[in-house]
Amino acid sequence: MTFLRGNEKQQMFKRGIKRIFPVIKSCGTVVLDLILPPKCLKCASRVDVAHSICPDCWKELQFLTGNKCACCGYPFGIDATVDYSLVGETLCGVCAKGPRHFDRAISALRYDDESRDMVIGFKHNDRTEYARYFTKLLQMAGKDLIEQSDIVAPVPLHKRRLLNRRYNQSALLSARLAFDAGLKHEPELLIRTKNTPPQQGNLNKRQKNVSGAFRMKVKKDIKDKNILLIDDVYTTGATVENCARVLKKAGAGSVNILTVFRVIAPQSLK
Repeated sequence: MTFLRGNEKQQMFKRGIKRIFPVIKSCGTVVLDLILPPKCLKCASRVDVAHSICPDCWKELQFLTGNKCACCGYPFGIDATVDYSLVGETLCGVCAKGPRHFDRAISALRYDDESRDMVIGFKHNDRTEYARYFTKLLQMAGKDLIEQSDIVAPVPLHKRRLLNRRYNQSALLSARLAFDAGLKHEPELLIRTKNTPPQQGNLNKRQKNVSGAFRMKVKKDIKDKNILLIDDVYTTGATVENCARVLKKAGAGSVNILTVFRVIAPQSLK
């Protein structure tokens, strides 16, 4: 008769728990779906998978694929007479005027009439359940940026705005993305020292609004580190440009930007 030592029994118990836990979790999910059927995040119709949107709502979204600025990700119009495979890396008019402080920016979706309610709900109306779906969109759009990153951090909110809103929507996204990717998450890498008004207007005006609005909260060793900044919406790039400036000054090797939505406007309005 073989007797097991205490530590061997403990190991067997842990292995048993690991084997049965997925079964319990799966059964719990089935029961929960029967009691509370998953609904489309956008229109509330029935869907098969929780934290997702239905096919009809999905068709209304404009994914930013195809030809775009190699730096800021601004989408170019499709010209059937141009073979874009021969163009190589092309910059938009704004990025061509001078170097950005960030290295590259990518957005998953166009911000428009069809996506506005999603943004407002997530940003202002406590619709934090959007975080899981939006993170999936970030993972699909920014696979390359994620793979080359060392640290993930959110664009910060000013403490007054955070107090009113109770959460930083960008931090919800960055935390989930960092966890899924197994990357270091620094939710307070930057702090916002100026409570700037909602960003409107052209690029120059927005740059003045956010100039000096960010700083490192504490001195962290980010020398030569690849930083991935997460935000919900990229409008003109003024906010992330100033964040990147601070991080580059602190020694960051690269600063890339990944956002769920991108405001598309004529370049003259940026």
